[in-house]
Amino acid sequence: MSDYFMPAEWAPQTSIWLSWPHRDDQWEGELTTLQNKFGEIAATISQFQQVDINASADLHATIESQFVAAGGNLDHFRLWDHPTNDVWCRDHGPVFVKSRADGSLALLDWGFNAWGGKFPPYDLDNAIPSRIAKALDIPKLTPGMILEGGSIEVNSQGQVLTTEDVLLNPNRNPELNRDQIETRLKTFLGVQEVLWLRAGIEGDDTDGHIDDLTRFVDEDTLITVVDPGGVNEAVLSENLTKLESFRTVDGKPFVIHTIGLPEACETGDWRLPLLPASYVNFLIINGAVLVPQFRQPENDSAALEQIGKLFPDRKVIGIDCLDLVKEGGSLHCISQQQPA
Repeated sequence: MSDYFMPAEWAPQTSIWLSWPHRDDQWEGELTTLQNKFGEIAATISQFQQVDINASADLHATIESQFVAAGGNLDHFRLWDHPTNDVWCRDHGPVFVKSRADGSLALLDWGFNAWGGKFPPYDLDNAIPSRIAKALDIPKLTPGMILEGGSIEVNSQGQVLTTEDVLLNPNRNPELNRDQIETRLKTFLGVQEVLWLRAGIEGDDTDGHIDDLTRFVDEDTLITVVDPGGVNEAVLSENLTKLESFRTVDGKPFVIHTIGLPEACETGDWRLPLLPASYVNFLIINGAVLVPQFRQPENDSAALEQIGKLFPDRKVIGIDCLDLVKEGGSLHCISQQQPA
């Protein structure tokens, strides 16, 4: 058994890590809009727990002012001189793990290559786990494999969900076969079983991250997206059939809740004709769940209500993510939790 394990997202947290938007060549001229959105998200999180921000030092004064303007709690706010290339902290940030012996924290530095080399440069992003390990003075473990945090979902019962189209993609780890990748997951995440789905939704630059598809709600319960009559109907039906064949650590079928995708978010003259918008790209924090919204009042409201019923002890808060998802991700994609 591994000396460390990755806690589930619903376990108590110390902090949420974000990487601040700063590049004028992204966001189709809407950088200020996105910075204000990050201010809103950071401020919302700060009402419940600490927020840690990766950004070069020259951005800190502006970030703090945007955070304060959004109503953020400065007692739950820290800035770090950690320059980045992009905002997707779920993927370039560390995966935090805990010692089975004493509960102490360590982090995993998997290696990041911008989803198979799609969006260079990524050298600063790849250095973020090392910078955070040094800043927090905690051990850094190096699995020797490319992996993004959005590609894995754990339940703290020794099971991890992932997709073949990401982890077995030759643009990540062409020198590793399926068995070798499973061994690394088991060793470094502290799991005993890897549950494989095949593929993800249209428009997803990541090749099919699990956090747009299926999430654990608790150890034995899943929520997964479906798309009746939509472009993703076939692959998501296949995923649902696969999920129904999986078993919990007690040998029972998982309780599975399905949730529809929002109506197709199309952008016209933009590099992504169809946006990878998904309601399961939510973020669980202490006392709350932040749920992406896409300016579709009926669908957004229904998603909030459904997800709220799955987390009755947490406040469910909708966050407009339509501008954010234009660049290919949403709430879960920009964040990384640090366990307590």
